[in-house]
Amino acid sequence: MELTTKTIKKLRIEHITKRFPGVLACDDITLEISKGEVLALVGENGAGKTTLMNILMGLYHQDEGTIFINDEPVHFRSPNDAFSHGIGMVHQQYMLVPNMSVLENIALGYKQAWNPLKLNLQMVRSRIEEISQKYGLSVDPDALIWQLSVGEQQRVELVKTLCLGAKFLILDEPTSALTPQETDELILLLKRMSNELSIIFISHKLQEVKDLSSQVAILRHGKIVFQGNTIDHSSKDIAALMTGHEVNLPQNDAPACTLGPMLQLKNLFVKSDRDFLALDDFSLYVCKGEIVGLAGVSGNGQKELAEVINGLRKVESGEIIFDGVNIANFNPRQVISAGMGYVPEERNTEGIVPSFSIKENLILKDTETMQFSNRSFLKNGAIEKNAVDLREQFDIRSPNVDIAAGSLSGGNIQKVILAREISRNPKFLVAVYPTRGLDMGAAEFIHKQLLQKRNEGVGILLISEELEEITNLSDQVAVIFKGKIQKVIPASEASRRRLGILMAGVKDDEEI
Repeated sequence: MELTTKTIKKLRIEHITKRFPGVLACDDITLEISKGEVLALVGENGAGKTTLMNILMGLYHQDEGTIFINDEPVHFRSPNDAFSHGIGMVHQQYMLVPNMSVLENIALGYKQAWNPLKLNLQMVRSRIEEISQKYGLSVDPDALIWQLSVGEQQRVELVKTLCLGAKFLILDEPTSALTPQETDELILLLKRMSNELSIIFISHKLQEVKDLSSQVAILRHGKIVFQGNTIDHSSKDIAALMTGHEVNLPQNDAPACTLGPMLQLKNLFVKSDRDFLALDDFSLYVCKGEIVGLAGVSGNGQKELAEVINGLRKVESGEIIFDGVNIANFNPRQVISAGMGYVPEERNTEGIVPSFSIKENLILKDTETMQFSNRSFLKNGAIEKNAVDLREQFDIRSPNVDIAAGSLSGGNIQKVILAREISRNPKFLVAVYPTRGLDMGAAEFIHKQLLQKRNEGVGILLISEELEEITNLSDQVAVIFKGKIQKVIPASEASRRRLGILMAGVKDDEEI
């Protein structure tokens, strides 16, 4: 039995306005979506997209405006009210309990299975099987969440939302953490589902907007600046409407590196959290003034590699030669002092302290330097000026630098991390998914920053699943598979097909 009692034929929001202290997040927004339509909601980081969807889910309450379902006004006091009307949302940060099974996670919100005496898990299992078969969403009800890949966790979130009776799906950055293969699978799945469901999805990946949506709405500074048929506009047109200017992602066309190695990884053996070898006799080197892109399907040792370089994971054996010094098993403070910069994969848990202000997060690695402290007392004036300057330079969208960094949008959190790491003038930078969740305008800016650092002689290890990003920025592309380097090839020879073959574990396309 589903939670919803009515089918959504049309959802309309009229004149929705939402204010936060110092920020007009949503400014008189009016939108409409009918049954079976797919609406892409796009805009720069901080444009108000997630805020608007949180209002639709009852997580926020609008200051002005009305939500209509089938032309009847509704008021959502909580997400339960939204669920009861058939609206469900898959958030960018998945709402799953890692040490519980898929079945248990879905049971948490499935109220029909609860009674005063016991929880009817068989009812939940049957519902999962029904939804899985109906939509082609294969999940293992007995698998623990922490054992699943990001793509598998997303399928669980979709199944959970559909089990609760959703007829109207909101997807916030559904592919931001997926591999190219998982992204293609999700697009096909959503196309099938759109025959029965209405879908709003937020995305910065404009090719996906073109592939999936029938309508596109563009937000800028909290206002709808455009709404129309997706098919009538190219990705470049949409990017220009988002940012207010033409966007051209830069490419690395500088001469090859001749400055000698800055980072040499020699025969590294490193264990994962589950005690198997994540890096198995791994060797790679990166020169000064060179970008080496590391391509690979998620879970092949990228996370462990970034952590071991930055002193966050133990080296079982092997060497990490950084600027002539073996830093294997140095602690993070020693690695930072040696001149290493690090943009981690998990920005909310590893990149910032969410409860600290923006200005505090921007000096996390420099609290003991003469620039920001004097005899253990922080120099508040210098800290404030540093934050104000970086906020302007990196276009961090916030009312001021005193608000908690965790209250920012995902893209703006990423900008805070990049601002801190790049402004410290590191000798070397490990950048893990540096533009994940960023709009094209912000990605263009970050790419230019990385290329500028490269041209200044900084070595960069770029870990990404965006093959276009890797081929555009890198001098060399290394492909990782099961903790080993498959091959290192010049970026000019790194076609999407060739990289895909290497990422699948085949040594090279000549062997096929």
